[in-house]
Amino acid sequence: MATTLYGLKNCDTCKKATKWLDRFGVAYRFVDYREHKPSPETLVEWAGKAGGFDTLVNKSSTTWRQLPENRKTPGSEAEWKLLLREHPQLVRRPVVVTDDGELSQGFSDNGFKKRFGVG
Repeated sequence: MATTLYGLKNCDTCKKATKWLDRFGVAYRFVDYREHKPSPETLVEWAGKAGGFDTLVNKSSTTWRQLPENRKTPGSEAEWKLLLREHPQLVRRPVVVTDDGELSQGFSDNGFKKRFGVG
């Protein structure tokens, strides 16, 4: 199964996730989404699989807290896409996508063990 991990190369949680994948021999491709911003279509797909844009976004992040109040309440899909293209670091990290189309966000040892059938 092909796995792509989307995140930020300097993110501690992404680093933990990649170390876990390396330790358990899970092949993956890492994509830094600050350097390779996801397309608007990809953002819509991720939001759909994550349960909506509200779920996709890390609202406890420093970036979110520093946004002007009017940017924190996007009223349409187009506004969400624009916000996430401008600030890709708002996406909860990492986003893990497997070739079967399954998407998960975040990292935990037990969550990855279950997801990848390891341990």
